[in-house]
Amino acid sequence: MSSEKKLKPSVLREMKPEERRELLNQLRAELVRLETQRARGFVEKPGRIRQVRRAIARILTIERELRK
Repeated sequence: MSSEKKLKPSVLREMKPEERRELLNQLRAELVRLETQRARGFVEKPGRIRQVRRAIARILTIERELRK
């Protein structure tokens, strides 16, 4: 799955928990990389930081919903 596209909640709910965890780990690693670039003063796609943060929040929200 491409992490460039906006992740829709319906797609995330259909994923297996392991797939969501894997995607969450990938997004967190990407966010660290982007934050490091921003700290150094160069980010290729500044809007991507916001996209990644929202995708992480979306995954965590769905994880909490499904835990109940």
